[in-house]
Amino acid sequence: MQTKHQRSRHALITAWTIAVIVFLYIPTVCITLASLTASRYFQFPIAKWGLSWWEKTFSSIEIRQLLSTSITIALCVTVIAVALAFFGALAFARHDWKGRPLYQKLILLPIFFPQSVLGLALLLWFNTLGLPLSWQTAVFAHLVWIVPVVTLVIAIQVYSFDPALEEAAYDLGASRWQVLREVTLPVLFPGLFSGALFAFLLSWGNFPLSLFTTGADTTVPEYLYAKMVAGYTPGVPVLGTVSTVGAAILLIGGYGAILAMRRAKPAE
Repeated sequence: MQTKHQRSRHALITAWTIAVIVFLYIPTVCITLASLTASRYFQFPIAKWGLSWWEKTFSSIEIRQLLSTSITIALCVTVIAVALAFFGALAFARHDWKGRPLYQKLILLPIFFPQSVLGLALLLWFNTLGLPLSWQTAVFAHLVWIVPVVTLVIAIQVYSFDPALEEAAYDLGASRWQVLREVTLPVLFPGLFSGALFAFLLSWGNFPLSLFTTGADTTVPEYLYAKMVAGYTPGVPVLGTVSTVGAAILLIGGYGAILAMRRAKPAE
């Protein structure tokens, strides 16, 4: 049975957790309320409720193009970042080789650069190479900053991976490809999945790098910033709500999928 002290500590932890969650998500609630007003500018209490701005926002060809561009960039970044980070994490955490300490330092270096400085540097580099700015250059720019983050996420899983599992598979006659497909990838899947979520969400919400490298193509964060500076409409909180709620659903769904896979393993 729990003692009185343990019950009090549990209650305090629960209350603190709820307080932190409420503090973090109050802005999201305010954004959602602002998107449900029928007037152009947000007033509280809301005089007239309505979904007219949701209809106008998603019926706009410009908004559809923004969403298409942001999703395309985020998906490309996710696929490439996970592929690069997977092998990078193995070199980072698994194998011991001569240049490993220097590699570990260099792979983390882009994280410590302010993104605006990194975006400006990439802009100057693209101009020097004569590359036209577009969503493709934005993908490259995002990868420079996101691949190190995803590498760290996957490396955490690699550190807990027992190499004896692979050695046992080799002893049983498995080929290198079979070991990779049937042993390494399934064991590291939670890290790969988490890294993919990080890559997608970091790319989707990235503003500094996109601002310098997208050129004529525009992403959702750039649009939101431009509308907040001038020409505000309730379409801004609509897109803000969609981005925030969508990210929450993606994270919760991903976490639920990982838990479901872990529970299904003993039954296999």
